Amino acid sequence: QVQLVESGGGLVHPGGSLRLSCAASGSSSSFNAMGWYRQAPGKERESVASITGGITNYANSVKGRFTISTDHAKNTVYLQMNNLKPEDTAVYYCNADRFGFVVTRYWGQGTQVTVSS
Repeated sequence: QVQLVESGGGLVHPGGSLRLSCAASGSSSSFNAMGWYRQAPGKERESVASITGGITNYANSVKGRFTISTDHAKNTVYLQMNNLKPEDTAVYYCNADRFGFVVTRYWGQGTQVTVSS
């Protein structure tokens, strides 16, 4: 049973930084893609960043501020968030995908990030 556990969320002032971590357990093999989504109150879940085969993609709203990285040995994905803005406030979810005949996606439970003065 694959489990993804996020950590690193919290309350931060505008302009501050946070680093989110997402560790995958219950799997002896690595994933084909990993990423981060977020969902703000009253809004749909949106993709923030993803990494596939070493290639990264970012939402326009976070480009230049957020950096996604992975440690395959630890089956962990990170999201370094700098220069945080109030509009970054949301629950952040990590995902891990396995490619095959179909794509199997696993989700973490979410971690709250609040940016407020």
